[in-house]
Amino acid sequence: MYKDLIAVTNRHLCSRPFTEQITRVCQLHPRALILREKDLPEEEYFSLARQVKEICEQFEVPFIPHFYPAVARKLGCDRLHLPLPLLRENPEVISSFHTIGTSIHSVSEAVEAEKLGASYLTAGHIYVTDCKKGLPPRGLTFLQDVCNSVQIPVYGIGGIKIDGSQLHELQNAGAAGGCVMSGMMQI
Repeated sequence: MYKDLIAVTNRHLCSRPFTEQITRVCQLHPRALILREKDLPEEEYFSLARQVKEICEQFEVPFIPHFYPAVARKLGCDRLHLPLPLLRENPEVISSFHTIGTSIHSVSEAVEAEKLGASYLTAGHIYVTDCKKGLPPRGLTFLQDVCNSVQIPVYGIGGIKIDGSQLHELQNAGAAGGCVMSGMMQI
């Protein structure tokens, strides 16, 4: 079940020490782990990423740094998740990594991201989520439209439960799986 889920971090949601939480997540063997601590300056992010990468390697979970290409390079990572605006501004970054993911919020962004060379997309938000309080979800029809518009894997994000109960809905819409933040940070 977890092999179809990408864990996305948010240390502010953890009730235990962050590295302890990452260990718990990695014990589930998700498809990958995106270290998405976007409030950290680059040096602090690098320090945390080093620790998280080590835990991921211990459990053989693919580690995906977020936002900072230089940190990913310094850590010897061949994967990176980059927000679409940064991918637009730095299209040359594609050649530095084996796998580049990006988050999209429309079909046109999905098509653009694929043209820019993205390897996979996270599309959302699909279900109601506290992370986007008051914003209505885009839903499964949106996810299906995105999946039908590109040839690369798409992962639904937003309100995805860790128990995998929505996986069949996501996959029926054409998604490769889902991304889980809150559930992964609170198990």
